[in-house]
Amino acid sequence: MAAKGLTSTRSARRAALRGTGSLALACTTIQAATKVLDKRRPLRHPPSGVASSHRTAGAAAFATAATLETPRLGAALIPVTAGIALSRLRAGAHTPGRVLVDVAFGVGIAVATCRWWPLHRDEPADSARPKLPVPALPAGEGLVVVVNSDAGGEVPAEVELRTLLPKADLRLCEAGEDLHTVLRQAAAQVQARGGALGVVGGDGTVNAAAVLAADNRLPLAVFPGGTLNHFAADLGLPTLKEAADAVEAGHGGTVDLGRITGDGTCAYFLNTFSIGVYPELVRAREARETSLGTWPALAIGLLRVLAEGAPINVTLDGQPRRLWLLFAGNSRYDPPGFAPSYRPTLDDGLLDLRIVDGKRPFARTRLVAAFLTGTLARSRVYQETTAIRLRIDGVGRTGDYTRDGEVSPACDTLVLDKRVRALTIYLPASQ
Repeated sequence: MAAKGLTSTRSARRAALRGTGSLALACTTIQAATKVLDKRRPLRHPPSGVASSHRTAGAAAFATAATLETPRLGAALIPVTAGIALSRLRAGAHTPGRVLVDVAFGVGIAVATCRWWPLHRDEPADSARPKLPVPALPAGEGLVVVVNSDAGGEVPAEVELRTLLPKADLRLCEAGEDLHTVLRQAAAQVQARGGALGVVGGDGTVNAAAVLAADNRLPLAVFPGGTLNHFAADLGLPTLKEAADAVEAGHGGTVDLGRITGDGTCAYFLNTFSIGVYPELVRAREARETSLGTWPALAIGLLRVLAEGAPINVTLDGQPRRLWLLFAGNSRYDPPGFAPSYRPTLDDGLLDLRIVDGKRPFARTRLVAAFLTGTLARSRVYQETTAIRLRIDGVGRTGDYTRDGEVSPACDTLVLDKRVRALTIYLPASQ
């Protein structure tokens, strides 16, 4: 089941990861408790039923955790867990009371994981609902789509799109071609003839198209086709098929753009901006999260980057600060903590700020302890807030900053703010 989940949809993968982690945690806890009891128990009373407890509690933990993440899996997993529990009773391995205790323990372990690893909501952001009329383009007629040549998968994106939207004008940006030039040519054609601009690629590619579409007041169709598609996922468009359906139906709305200005330049972010060790933390988490799950991968990544990194000295809105990291999200993110993964809204006009102080005594130790005990929100070294504008001085001394997964050189002063509801975009129909 876990193996199938890891190769299926995102929600199924999360269910498998949470289930596997809960199962391992339940079994490890039982094993540790058994060893403690063994030391206190006289030799004439050897332990009994430990393997049975592992199976019953582990099955309950896996089924509960997977069902919490993806409720439809409960119909298949809960009967299996009940069967395991009944088999323990029929075999005489445990009394009914012991079986109930094991099941309750497994359920409790699964529920407890939500304290450190909050449940993910597989729904588009509340503002990512059809609110604005955009051209309905049957079969993609009038749509000019720029396809990043790196976009792919089991079926190349351009092949699938030609099937989904046979009348769309697809422009493949080949390796070595300048993406911005290809996008500008496509936007000029849309301006001259009407219709809409489309883009296939990851968050970095979509960022370039979004800025161009906003500046030219063109509706944008986002087709997920990169390594990371966080923006498309928040829009509720996780597949090419769903994005194509939105284009044909003419569902649209507006979303914010995060803006970075400094030294006469201007850049934008659809998702996130960060300085300090946060980019390394994200990379460390993503490298391990498929095999370990989000929370364990994040814990290991946090320990590594704090051990190897160093705080930075900057000034935030006139206040000198020594920081391990600063994260700014384009609109508020959930869940709280170090693993922001989705947004309940995309047009709230706010920057989601998450800051880790590096000046307080034993800041690293206190931060890790707060994270592991689920008390991060009350930690004095961690701060979560929102703002509509933030000035950061001294960034140039820290090196680079990251926006939407792309690294950019930093000048000494940067100002973060928003272009509120600046981008018109195709969105899925309300369910």
